Amino acid sequence: MVGVLASLRNGADVGYKKGAERTILPLTFIRLFCSFASTAPKIITTSIIVLLNDSLLNPSTSLISSCSTVINQQTFLHFSFNLMANASWFLTPSMRISSSIGVNRSGYCYPEVISTRVRCSSTDFESSPPSESRVRRLVSKGCKLVGCGSAVPHLQISNDDLANIVDTSDEWISTRTGIRNRRILTGNESLTGLAAEAALKALEMAQVEPDDVDLILLCTSTPEDLFGGAPQIQKALGCKGNPLAFDITAACSGFVLGLVSASCYIRGGGFKNVLVIGADSLSRYVDWTDRGTCILFGDAAGAVLVQACDSEEDGLFGFDLHSDGDGNRHLNAGIKENERNHESGTNGSVLGFPPNQSSFSCIKMNGTEVFRFAVSVVPQTIEASLAKAGLNCSDIDWLLLHQANKRIIDGVATRLEVPKDRVISNLANYGNTSAASIPLALDEAVRSGKVKQGQTIATAGFGAGLTWGSAILRWG
Repeated sequence: MVGVLASLRNGADVGYKKGAERTILPLTFIRLFCSFASTAPKIITTSIIVLLNDSLLNPSTSLISSCSTVINQQTFLHFSFNLMANASWFLTPSMRISSSIGVNRSGYCYPEVISTRVRCSSTDFESSPPSESRVRRLVSKGCKLVGCGSAVPHLQISNDDLANIVDTSDEWISTRTGIRNRRILTGNESLTGLAAEAALKALEMAQVEPDDVDLILLCTSTPEDLFGGAPQIQKALGCKGNPLAFDITAACSGFVLGLVSASCYIRGGGFKNVLVIGADSLSRYVDWTDRGTCILFGDAAGAVLVQACDSEEDGLFGFDLHSDGDGNRHLNAGIKENERNHESGTNGSVLGFPPNQSSFSCIKMNGTEVFRFAVSVVPQTIEASLAKAGLNCSDIDWLLLHQANKRIIDGVATRLEVPKDRVISNLANYGNTSAASIPLALDEAVRSGKVKQGQTIATAGFGAGLTWGSAILRWG
């Protein structure tokens, strides 16, 4: 085999090594081999991760792709293509073989033991000293949660307060939802202010300075600017390095998507400290004459700091994400056009132009259908994440769900056979705070001493879109 490979040498810098033997392979042969490997019956799993590190923004950075294949359960082929983003787009691919590759609980590869299954590859970049080559070395990375924080508005609205404006009562609300109070933004308070406060608390717990933050992900459906609110949080935190900050819109599933996104940026993009903030002010989009929805929602913000670590310390064991646009009819707040102030289509103007000014309608929800949706998909997604992590329900210390409705939380816990004393919930005090509900409950549980360092948490978000997802993670 080695002799055949040696005869194919044409100058491309592709290394093949097994034991003490080494030869050079042409890039065309590697491509042909990859094509064959994808269809060969002895291939157990093929995983390809393409990692882009700001190549379009900085011509001195690199694009690295990693392809991992397990053959006959023993031989691991690892292709690493280092693509320098310079004027000539110089390509230096390399290939190595190892018979000792393992998979940690998050499904990411590391050199330790032989494995029969590879779900995905995780890589990170390690910068070389300035005096050395700009090509970065490929290193395996994990991520972990090291800090959390939360913030809520000052105004508390009780069920009795709501009974003064709609036909309801404390007993009616609490027995159907489990909610007794909620917090509402008023006066000079802002969602940006809450989010920044929660983020600062998370940084303080993690003992990380704002200038050391590489990325800010704001998970929200209610930003205070049409173009997103994350950059304003970066400004409020005083991050002098101008780290990237952007919004993630996935309603009540947003925070789970934010956690998974943070892990991808750390494992695949070389980021070290990522702030994930869940913040929403759904009270601004509630019809306060509709007792079916106005009793449910509150405003809040919660944040965690996700930090890079060695793969052996990885704290995100598995995740599962989904969406179903057909379910949008059950829960939405669609755009609506305001009335025109004058007739259009006359005096030579085009019919329908200029367009009407628009705004979002109040939240509309079919509670029965949303309940059926949640109690069906949430146990399924948690079980899927546990399977990917190689864990069982009995292995988790805590169940932390999006705080939407006590009946949903109880139903999912029963389905998963999780005892009530292992379920985290603060729904009674805050109501449904959308993307803020999971980090808000986590922060309270950590600061109260309920959740301890090293404990495993199964968390899941679900809501408008419809979207849903779960993650199995370790605190600290």
